[in-house]
Amino acid sequence: MFDAFERAVAFRYLRARKGERFVSVIAIFSLVGIALGVATLIIVMSVMNGFRQELLGRILGLNGHMGVYSADGGPLRDYDPLAAAIGRVPGVTAATPVVEGQVLLTSEQGGASGGLARGIAPDDLRAKAIIAGNLRRGSLAEFGGEDSIVIGTGLASKLRIGVGDRVTLVSPQGRTTVLGTLPRVRAYRVVALFNIGMNEYDTSFVYLPMAAAQLFFQTGDAATQIEVFVEDPTRVRPINLEIRRALGQQQPIRIVDWQDANSSFFNAVQVERNVMFLILTLIIIVAAFNIVSSLIMLVKDKGRDIAILRTMGATRGAIMRIFLLCGASVGVIGTLIGFGLGLAFCLNIESIRQALQALTGTELFSPEVYFLSQLPAVVDPHEVVQVVLMGLGLSLLATLYPSWRAARLDPVEALRNE
Repeated sequence: MFDAFERAVAFRYLRARKGERFVSVIAIFSLVGIALGVATLIIVMSVMNGFRQELLGRILGLNGHMGVYSADGGPLRDYDPLAAAIGRVPGVTAATPVVEGQVLLTSEQGGASGGLARGIAPDDLRAKAIIAGNLRRGSLAEFGGEDSIVIGTGLASKLRIGVGDRVTLVSPQGRTTVLGTLPRVRAYRVVALFNIGMNEYDTSFVYLPMAAAQLFFQTGDAATQIEVFVEDPTRVRPINLEIRRALGQQQPIRIVDWQDANSSFFNAVQVERNVMFLILTLIIIVAAFNIVSSLIMLVKDKGRDIAILRTMGATRGAIMRIFLLCGASVGVIGTLIGFGLGLAFCLNIESIRQALQALTGTELFSPEVYFLSQLPAVVDPHEVVQVVLMGLGLSLLATLYPSWRAARLDPVEALRNE
């Protein structure tokens, strides 16, 4: 596309000589602007992807993809046959009966905190990878009977307790006696501590054996819900219909999937991601305008050179390609630098965060605010390709008008004005 003559002239124009420094400085700023724009866009999109993926994985790993409840809001009787029928539905990987309720937790060391107690069969908890794979202390081998409990490390820190200590659960739903309504109180021994990396869950969730939770919440032989896990979380709606069809008229039920339960949260993340993409794209557009201004100034400075080249036989197409190559070189180099810088930052983002925190002495990523204990970054190859193509495309578009102006320059008028 570009012959040796055109490449030689274009690269000669990119090397500024005395008296041409200003044009060169503008070109450098354009290159830096495009590099920073592409790098920032890749970094922000990757962090937003990682943030969404981590939240989705941790929320769904702990709460299930769907929850099956009784239609009247009461407990689910005969939950074992219901869970077995749901487990046979194609696409369902697990159906776990759960007893759930809000509690106040206190310890002998003086700590107190609100929490969510969940009763679950010991084998089901051991099969829950997000808990079993993130134990920090203790073991699930002792989880069972009516006297054991598993809590998060954040909650243990609040209560100032560890494995082997006892924690007291107080239910807001009391029991009626001749002396009035008294709260239900029961002490349990901590057998394990987990840390899944999501502060909201590590500081509020506790797990009891199913029998202990039924006794504490006085539900009898019933569950409050059945947690359903599926192979593909994006296909919960079709599986919802399959579950209803499989259960038939066994018991009136209500099914809530993760998209309904967390729709506002994930919609907000998606809107923020789209807005950030638009805002950061403006950086690349501004840098592209700098390419336009630098090329227009270069064309004016090289008016005599263009006239001489035209009189020596250079065609308008050759002149246009020379200045296209000048502008495209800035755009391509800037985009490639931004691409490399963005990927390098994403691959080392947690180390960079730790270094900045140590340097500034401030917490840049608070788990209490952002829900996660680490800064995630997931690079999507398709998005990176789109960003790189956008950077190259905007750079090329920015060179068209100045190159066209250079090609349309009349050599007679240019030499007459010298």
